[in-house]
Amino acid sequence: MAEKKAAKAASQAAKKGVGRPAEKADGEAAVLARIAAMSAPYRAMGERLHALILRSAPALQPALWYGMPAYEKDGKVICFFRADRYMTLGLSDKANHDIEEGARHQLRESAWFFDAMDDATEAKLSAIVRKAAS
Repeated sequence: MAEKKAAKAASQAAKKGVGRPAEKADGEAAVLARIAAMSAPYRAMGERLHALILRSAPALQPALWYGMPAYEKDGKVICFFRADRYMTLGLSDKANHDIEEGARHQLRESAWFFDAMDDATEAKLSAIVRKAAS
Protein backbone atom coordinates (compact mmCIF):
# COMPACT_ATOMS: atom_id res chain seq x y z
CA MET A 1 0.00 0.00 0.00
CA ALA A 2 2.78 2.45 0.95
CA GLU A 3 4.59 1.62 -2.30
CA LYS A 4 1.49 2.50 -4.33
CA LYS A 5 1.15 5.85 -2.53
CA ALA A 6 4.83 6.65 -3.09
CA ALA A 7 4.57 5.73 -6.79
CA LYS A 8 1.45 7.86 -7.17
CA ALA A 9 3.12 10.82 -5.45
CA ALA A 10 6.20 10.48 -7.68
CA SER A 11 3.99 10.31 -10.77
CA GLN A 12 2.07 13.43 -9.74
CA ALA A 13 5.30 15.28 -9.00
CA ALA A 14 6.66 14.33 -12.42
CA LYS A 15 3.48 15.61 -14.09
CA LYS A 16 3.77 18.91 -12.24
CA GLY A 17 7.46 19.12 -13.09
CA VAL A 18 8.60 19.08 -9.47
CA GLY A 19 12.30 18.48 -9.29
CA ARG A 20 12.84 18.73 -13.04
CA PRO A 21 16.10 20.30 -14.15
CA ALA A 22 14.08 21.81 -17.00
CA GLU A 23 12.21 24.06 -14.55
CA LYS A 24 15.13 26.48 -14.46
CA ALA A 25 15.39 26.38 -18.25
CA ASP A 26 11.62 26.95 -18.61
CA GLY A 27 11.70 29.89 -16.20
CA GLU A 28 14.76 31.35 -17.84
CA ALA A 29 13.22 31.02 -21.30
CA ALA A 30 10.11 32.89 -20.11
CA VAL A 31 12.22 35.63 -18.51
CA LEU A 32 14.40 36.00 -21.61
CA ALA A 33 11.29 36.23 -23.80
CA ARG A 34 9.89 38.97 -21.56
CA ILE A 35 13.20 40.86 -21.72
CA ALA A 36 13.34 40.47 -25.53
CA ALA A 37 9.90 42.11 -25.71
CA MET A 38 11.12 45.23 -23.86
CA SER A 39 11.74 48.35 -25.89
CA ALA A 40 15.17 49.92 -26.21
CA PRO A 41 17.04 50.89 -24.06
CA TYR A 42 15.29 48.70 -21.47
CA ARG A 43 16.00 45.50 -23.38
CA ALA A 44 19.77 45.95 -23.02
CA MET A 45 19.41 46.93 -19.36
CA GLY A 46 17.17 43.91 -18.77
CA GLU A 47 19.69 41.56 -20.34
CA ARG A 48 22.46 43.03 -18.21
CA LEU A 49 20.32 42.95 -15.06
CA HIS A 50 19.31 39.31 -15.69
CA ALA A 51 22.98 38.29 -16.01
CA LEU A 52 23.88 40.35 -12.93
CA ILE A 53 21.20 38.69 -10.79
CA LEU A 54 22.22 35.16 -11.81
CA ARG A 55 25.89 35.98 -11.25
CA SER A 56 25.31 37.73 -7.90
CA ALA A 57 22.98 35.10 -6.44
CA PRO A 58 23.37 31.73 -8.22
CA ALA A 59 20.77 30.13 -5.92
CA LEU A 60 18.01 32.25 -7.48
CA GLN A 61 15.87 30.69 -10.19
CA PRO A 62 14.33 32.80 -12.99
CA ALA A 63 10.53 32.87 -13.25
CA LEU A 64 7.75 35.22 -14.28
CA TRP A 65 5.82 36.94 -11.49
CA TYR A 66 2.79 39.01 -12.47
CA GLY A 67 4.30 39.07 -15.96
CA MET A 68 7.62 40.51 -14.76
CA PRO A 69 11.03 38.83 -14.78
CA ALA A 70 11.49 37.53 -11.24
CA TYR A 71 13.95 35.39 -9.32
CA GLU A 72 12.92 32.81 -6.73
CA LYS A 73 14.59 30.97 -3.91
CA ASP A 74 12.85 27.88 -2.52
CA GLY A 75 9.78 28.78 -4.57
CA LYS A 76 9.49 32.31 -3.10
CA VAL A 77 10.08 35.43 -5.16
CA ILE A 78 13.03 37.40 -3.83
CA CYS A 79 13.43 40.08 -6.49
CA PHE A 80 11.94 41.21 -9.78
CA PHE A 81 12.32 43.95 -12.36
CA ARG A 82 10.18 45.80 -14.84
CA ALA A 83 10.50 48.58 -17.39
CA ASP A 84 8.07 51.50 -17.28
CA ARG A 85 9.18 55.10 -17.20
CA TYR A 86 12.38 53.80 -15.58
CA MET A 87 13.86 50.37 -15.08
CA THR A 88 12.85 49.18 -11.62
CA LEU A 89 14.46 46.50 -9.46
CA GLY A 90 12.20 45.49 -6.60
CA LEU A 91 12.38 43.16 -3.61
CA SER A 92 9.49 41.13 -2.29
CA ASP A 93 8.68 40.68 1.36
CA LYS A 94 10.47 37.31 1.15
CA ALA A 95 13.83 39.00 0.51
CA ASN A 96 16.37 39.36 3.30
CA HIS A 97 15.64 42.87 4.63
CA ASP A 98 17.58 44.58 7.40
CA ILE A 99 15.28 44.75 10.38
CA GLU A 100 16.42 46.09 13.71
CA GLU A 101 15.80 43.64 16.50
CA GLY A 102 12.70 44.56 18.48
CA ALA A 103 11.46 47.04 15.86
CA ARG A 104 7.79 46.57 15.09
CA HIS A 105 7.29 49.20 12.43
CA GLN A 106 10.13 50.07 10.16
CA LEU A 107 10.44 51.32 6.61
CA ARG A 108 12.48 49.08 4.36
CA GLU A 109 14.06 49.84 1.01
CA SER A 110 12.35 47.69 -1.56
CA ALA A 111 12.63 49.33 -5.01
CA TRP A 112 15.27 51.15 -7.00
CA PHE A 113 14.63 53.11 -10.19
CA PHE A 114 17.33 53.77 -12.77
CA ASP A 115 17.60 54.84 -16.39
CA ALA A 116 21.10 53.59 -17.21
CA MET A 117 23.26 50.59 -16.30
CA ASP A 118 26.77 51.87 -15.73
CA ASP A 119 29.40 50.06 -13.68
CA ALA A 120 28.57 51.94 -10.47
CA THR A 121 24.85 51.13 -10.80
CA GLU A 122 25.66 47.51 -11.55
CA ALA A 123 27.88 47.26 -8.45
CA LYS A 124 25.15 48.72 -6.22
CA LEU A 125 22.46 46.44 -7.69
CA SER A 126 24.72 43.41 -7.34
CA ALA A 127 25.18 44.14 -3.63
CA ILE A 128 21.42 44.55 -3.19
CA VAL A 129 20.68 41.23 -4.89
CA ARG A 130 23.36 39.35 -2.93
CA LYS A 131 21.97 40.65 0.37
CA ALA A 132 18.35 40.04 -0.63
CA ALA A 133 19.10 36.42 -1.55
CA SER A 134 21.19 35.65 1.53
